[in-house]
Amino acid sequence: MTHDHVRRSQAWFGAAGRSGMIYRSWMRNQGFGSEVFDGRPVIGIASTWSELAPCNAHLNRVAEAVKRGVWQAGGFPLEFPVMATGETLIRPTAMFYRNLLALQAEELIRANPLDGVVLLSGCDKTTPGLLMGAASVDLPAVMVTGGPMLNGKFRGQDVGSGTHVWKFEEDLKAGRMTQEEVFEAEGCMARSNGHCMTMGTASTMACVAEALGMQLPGSATWPAVDMRRFEVAQEAGRRIVAMVDEDLRPSAVMTRAAFENAIRANAAIGGSTNAIIHLMAIAGRLGVELSLDDFDELARPVPTVVDLMPSGRFLMEDFCYAGGLPVVLRDLAEAGLLDGDALTVTGRSIGANVAAAQCWNREVIRPMSEPLQPAGSGTAVLRGNLAPGGAVVKQSAASPGLLRHTGRAVVFDTPEAYHEVCDDPDLDVAADDVIVIRGAGPRGYPGMPEVANVPIPTKLLRAGVTDMVRICDGRMSGTGYGTVVLHVAPESAVGGPLAFVRTGDTVTLDVAARTLTLEVDDDELSRRREAWKPPSPAHDSGYGWLYTQHVLQADRGADFDFLVGSRGDGVPRESH
Repeated sequence: MTHDHVRRSQAWFGAAGRSGMIYRSWMRNQGFGSEVFDGRPVIGIASTWSELAPCNAHLNRVAEAVKRGVWQAGGFPLEFPVMATGETLIRPTAMFYRNLLALQAEELIRANPLDGVVLLSGCDKTTPGLLMGAASVDLPAVMVTGGPMLNGKFRGQDVGSGTHVWKFEEDLKAGRMTQEEVFEAEGCMARSNGHCMTMGTASTMACVAEALGMQLPGSATWPAVDMRRFEVAQEAGRRIVAMVDEDLRPSAVMTRAAFENAIRANAAIGGSTNAIIHLMAIAGRLGVELSLDDFDELARPVPTVVDLMPSGRFLMEDFCYAGGLPVVLRDLAEAGLLDGDALTVTGRSIGANVAAAQCWNREVIRPMSEPLQPAGSGTAVLRGNLAPGGAVVKQSAASPGLLRHTGRAVVFDTPEAYHEVCDDPDLDVAADDVIVIRGAGPRGYPGMPEVANVPIPTKLLRAGVTDMVRICDGRMSGTGYGTVVLHVAPESAVGGPLAFVRTGDTVTLDVAARTLTLEVDDDELSRRREAWKPPSPAHDSGYGWLYTQHVLQADRGADFDFLVGSRGDGVPRESH
């Protein structure tokens, strides 16, 4: 095998003398023959596999498929673990560790003899975390997400992971389900390997990675247990070897045009609000100019066309078999809402990738002319004296009648404080009140957990109330629904106006006007600000201290201030 230029990995494996002997010799204890050191591309497979991250627990098998492809194309694959941040088990929230995963992935990619990397992710924070880390190193990279679970099936109906958790909780509280029925439903809801099969954040970020051009066309939606998931992984293994030869790097793929495509695709699929924070963080690593207002402006002309829970009826299997994201991208392109020239990891433009896409079910992927939700009904960015740094609301998951609403604030300093009393039959709360939950932002919780869509007070649920306006500086699961204002910035813990709201104040939400207003005059707010004392830090040492000292606000992607930007793939100094 001959190579036109010296690979980055040859600084290790091609070294003379003792250094080269050490690098090669210890690798050979795994049974590799000497020919793997001949200058062929060394491909890292960064895997977030872990049995503690159920959505990612099958990625070891996906990695085997990637390795086949790398070997086929003449590369040398080496799998390595990076942190698994599964939202289902990890406390206080996987978001608390997204930046640590990104930091770990970046340093491992840079520190090792790699020429390119395949990124294996599943649960929602692992996809942006790996993209952030890969962007900061900027070695050739391609993403392979693990795919969604099979559709949940319970008593003759499809049930969606996450989405039906909230529904079953409400049914249990309202007496419509027994605890035994809930136990039965649990096993029916999560019946295969994979991440959430609703359009939650995991499915959203898989589609966003494809729309960004970082994932092979069509690969976001194949179910985790479908053999085509492994076929596309094998193809990614072949493709990354070619990308090394082409020197095709994330910075050439994830351009401003790619981010605009991803934002519009997110609107079309009814994607999670969490995509906003993750895309802001990834853009920050690449130096791509992206603002919160871009998400509103770019999404306004885009209708929601994918009929998936929580906004619609179907699930990811249905979306996949209808043609998947390539159909949505082709429809956007034909409507003039996609930059078809944006480069992708295929080496071709995104327009060329999806030109032949066909839809097999126009009930699941609606025509642009007959959308699930009309243009302008996607995620809206709100501003006002309650959210000077911005807040967001997912209109497609909200109740239309509450999108303009004025009500009395009922304020809780923490999500836990609300949960302690939400079942109290004597709780002073009415259906037209506005529940305000603070202390759930990046620094305040810390980690900005998915706690904003708190359940309706039990006494109101039993009276037939199905939705209320809720306002929070935390996040909401992409599988959740309801009229919930999220990501209020600045957060209460740093002295954002949310800290000064009191029970009995009047709050006005006007989504059409894109405003969120606390009906309290400026002088009174100033007096409250002067009397306010910041909460004690949650941590005084360890990673928690590092997080609270350096995390940015939600409107800047909640990355660490010292991780913004790219540091490149420079070969570290050797120690031998």
